[in-house]
Amino acid sequence: MNLSPHAQAGAWSRVVLIGALILLLSMGVRATAGIFMPPMLVTHGWSREFFSNTFAIQNLAWGAGAVLMGMAGLIYAAGLAGTLWVDSQLGLVIFFGLMVGIGQGGTTSALVMPVIGRATSPLARSAALGVANAGGSLGQFLVVPAGHLLIELFDWHAALLIMSMAVALIAPLAFVMHGRGAPPESGPGAPAAGQGSPATAQGAAAHPGDTGHSLWVAVRDAFRRKPFALLAGSYFVCGFQLAFITLHLPAYVVDNGLAAKHGAMAIATIGLFNVIGSFAVGWLGGRHSKKMLLGWVYALRAVFVGLLLVLPISAASLYLFAAGMGLLWLSTVPLTMGLVGQIFGLRYAATLGGFVFLSHQIGSATGVWIAGRSYAASGSYDLMWFASIALALGAAALAWMIDERPGAGATPAGRGDQSLAGPGPKSESSFARAALSPAARPASKAYSSSIRSA
Repeated sequence: MNLSPHAQAGAWSRVVLIGALILLLSMGVRATAGIFMPPMLVTHGWSREFFSNTFAIQNLAWGAGAVLMGMAGLIYAAGLAGTLWVDSQLGLVIFFGLMVGIGQGGTTSALVMPVIGRATSPLARSAALGVANAGGSLGQFLVVPAGHLLIELFDWHAALLIMSMAVALIAPLAFVMHGRGAPPESGPGAPAAGQGSPATAQGAAAHPGDTGHSLWVAVRDAFRRKPFALLAGSYFVCGFQLAFITLHLPAYVVDNGLAAKHGAMAIATIGLFNVIGSFAVGWLGGRHSKKMLLGWVYALRAVFVGLLLVLPISAASLYLFAAGMGLLWLSTVPLTMGLVGQIFGLRYAATLGGFVFLSHQIGSATGVWIAGRSYAASGSYDLMWFASIALALGAAALAWMIDERPGAGATPAGRGDQSLAGPGPKSESSFARAALSPAARPASKAYSSSIRSA
């Protein structure tokens, strides 16, 4: 049964809002790791290097959880709650490292974004991903100061318990979100292009990147294609930078003579400004080349890290860095996940996005592990900051090399029976052209611009 355009808009709007709320809770609580580290180290007498290694394990588990997901919200909450009672390093690795990481894998962007992508039409997809991504940033802005306040009012035990209770709310939200608003897939029984509403026709259209084969064949095909390797490589750098800054920026602030509250507020400022950045990138991604935008995000990250090193350390320079980095913080997510769907299609976008995200988490684990080792050896983070600049410039180059055409890089065998070579750089994609009948095409220029991001 075809839904009216108004009903379809309401359905995908619910998916976007629920997805944004899930990311708010999940990413917000994750961003508090840096403010919990100092009091936990004092309580247990552990080293900063050990905590960094545990956080590295958490990031690897997060990446694995993005591919193989279960009751993620409850696992996340149980891991946080279990951390309260650990008194050994092994216990911290199991609860805070593995369980929290697996829980994050099923409650963050790698799983939420593909659900939203399938639930929205190509015309609205880039903006919808930007809105949902802003939810994660808003969570960082709201939850980190709240966590710092709870630690000051009570102690870290009570604060972590409250965080675990908040994360447990993700489970019912995910149940409500599941399956809502998804447009019909192509196949037997699907309406033909031009029948029903435009959104329905778009959902039914075939994508050059969808091979029509099994999940395993699609994954194997993607691993052999250059665009997939370039996306994974650039996303590795994103994880390297973000995990290092999330965990170690509060400690770096204190090491340089500023009060601990400035570290918490710097992480919150990053979240606030990334709300702006996420909306902006979502809007721009629907109108301009995603790979070019992605490359500039990485290049500008190098600029702001360089400013942090050049300027004298003060509250003003710290917040300047936080604001600039915040505009770019999670702006890679809608662009990277949008490119996965754009190049490889939406049929297996969640799994393929999960593998790309696993590369992000390997980068995260590498970043915090090297940060812990280098700090233990030298007592400073200089190596990490310079590595962040070099890697950001390298990631920009990788992003600009991506062929972002639908189906790009596929061999004839990888495409099954399809012989499409993909549209030219100035043409509309064939799947988008098939999705709308002439009567359904908007008269404005918005159609042709949005096709480039679909």
